Amino acid sequence: MKQFLTIMLSVICGITFSQGSANSNFYPANILPVRGFCISAPQSDQVDAFVKFIDEELAPRSVNTLILRVDFNYQYQSHPELRDSSALTKNEVKKLVAVCKKNNIRIIPQVNLLGHQSWAGKVGNLLKVYPEFDETPNVKMPENYVWPNADGLYCKSYCPLHPGVHKVVFDLIDEICNVFETDAFHAGMDEVFYIGEAQCPRCSGMDKAELFAGEVRTIRDHLALNGRKLWIWGDRLIDGKTSGMGEWEASYNNTYRAVDMIPKDVIICDWHYERPDQTPVYFAIKGLSVVTCPWREPGIAVLQAQDMVRWRTGATPEMKDCYLGMVQTVWSGAGQFLDSYYGKRPENAVNTPVNSFKALYTEIQKMAAVK
Repeated sequence: MKQFLTIMLSVICGITFSQGSANSNFYPANILPVRGFCISAPQSDQVDAFVKFIDEELAPRSVNTLILRVDFNYQYQSHPELRDSSALTKNEVKKLVAVCKKNNIRIIPQVNLLGHQSWAGKVGNLLKVYPEFDETPNVKMPENYVWPNADGLYCKSYCPLHPGVHKVVFDLIDEICNVFETDAFHAGMDEVFYIGEAQCPRCSGMDKAELFAGEVRTIRDHLALNGRKLWIWGDRLIDGKTSGMGEWEASYNNTYRAVDMIPKDVIICDWHYERPDQTPVYFAIKGLSVVTCPWREPGIAVLQAQDMVRWRTGATPEMKDCYLGMVQTVWSGAGQFLDSYYGKRPENAVNTPVNSFKALYTEIQKMAAVK
């Protein structure tokens, strides 16, 4: 009873509490099997603070899934040429692994694959080191990036048909999954604007949906060799024109037809930040398991959580398990988020990732208590 009252007081008053294991009876798996948090992996000097955050903030809220966007922020042994200049060491990663094991939190590392191989005017490490993998070598990075632009440049992609790309990609996947001791990997694959380009000697004239689905299958099949699951963002699998969701949250280049071509065990991270769009139902009808991913609007996050619980409650037995749960996303660095969370970097706005995170998990607590 004392523990129950402590948790309820924290929910009502917004007080941070710490009660240990993430596997509390307060959040039975039939409410939301996945209760997640997605953020960039911390920098080396932020690891200890992030471990503390996992232990004292994520675990007491029964967060059981942590997606860490690692990319090249790790000292890869297989491809040291791809490391960031101040990347995480193996020992630092093991600190994250240990605190997550302690709290029964599943870590899923992410390396952006296919798309997001550049940002603004900067090429990412993969294409910088291996420019031959570039789907659009004819598109030069601008000194001052603006959108829209004549080249249709948002982020560069690698060519999924380049004969050398998967040797490198698979090395990265295997090493990062091994060091994080994980049974799942997030490949990103969101906002892919360049695919099947006319200038590409390998992809020109090919069906963009088939190219996208082929890359999903290739990565999924490699992971399956070691009993691992693939997670991806879901925007490229939604028809942006018919749905009215546009070219960012959905596809304008026909990749959406790949939804019927990818393996059914791929987990879809469905992100919508300004509306509680009902697209998880679409993915579930397609036989795909899905999590809903809010960002910075607390009211939207609460509605999305209510929707997910309602769908699970009212679904047919065949579809119920497709509705996996919620994953709060943060699109700043871990250090910036922690500074905001702990008041070192005060934010006066209502719509912030910190407020969305708190609102989401308070709502999950309330719904779990009702059940």
